[in-house]
Amino acid sequence: MNSAARGRVDGEAAFVLHTYPFRETSLIVEAFSRDHGRVALVARGARRPRSVMRGLLMAFQPLELGWFGHGEMRTLAKVEWVGGQPLLQAQALILGYYMNELLLKLMPRDDAHPALFQAYAEAVRALATGEASQASLRRFEMTLLKELGYGLTLDREAESGRPVDPQKRYAYVLERGAVLQDGGEAESFSGRALLAMAKDDFSESETLAQAKQLMRTLIHHYLGGQRLSSRRVFMELQEL
Repeated sequence: MNSAARGRVDGEAAFVLHTYPFRETSLIVEAFSRDHGRVALVARGARRPRSVMRGLLMAFQPLELGWFGHGEMRTLAKVEWVGGQPLLQAQALILGYYMNELLLKLMPRDDAHPALFQAYAEAVRALATGEASQASLRRFEMTLLKELGYGLTLDREAESGRPVDPQKRYAYVLERGAVLQDGGEAESFSGRALLAMAKDDFSESETLAQAKQLMRTLIHHYLGGQRLSSRRVFMELQEL
């Protein structure tokens, strides 16, 4: 019988999304793994002062995890440090928690999304180094929606199917796509920016700004009223 049949996984690339106490000395670890998606693991004894796991279960650091068991809650058996990257600081830390919240609230457990895992890893790396972090964050959000089945049609008009005109402005209608602006929409997007988003080109500041605006609207809709603590904290810090 192979390891998978026994419910054992070893050497799985993963990130810790969240931990919280369990019983007297243990932790529940919500992890995002490359080949198994979001998983819940019991880290037995991880809160003890001499636990080997205690100092390794850090968010935003690449890890390799091993676990065993069946059902919704497995037992964490091994944590290995893959090679550190700079710790997230200040605004980057809040944006990292924002990504983690989205995964916890929108992603079902045990549903593998390797492309989303890659987008998340790249966004965390960009936040840690400060290089093109806004573009990486937008790519993560767009990949998340695509992997959840809410893919965006950005290069064609929803009603006619014609290519989006870079010289015109559009509204983005939920569940439909880009429609020519008629002047009554609260927000609109340039055809040029929509086409750039479709090509994964965030080199222009206009594209970045409009992608942020579009993602905020779409994610708010798909959260279905769930509030994001990280967004509230970010806004309060901006006010200060």
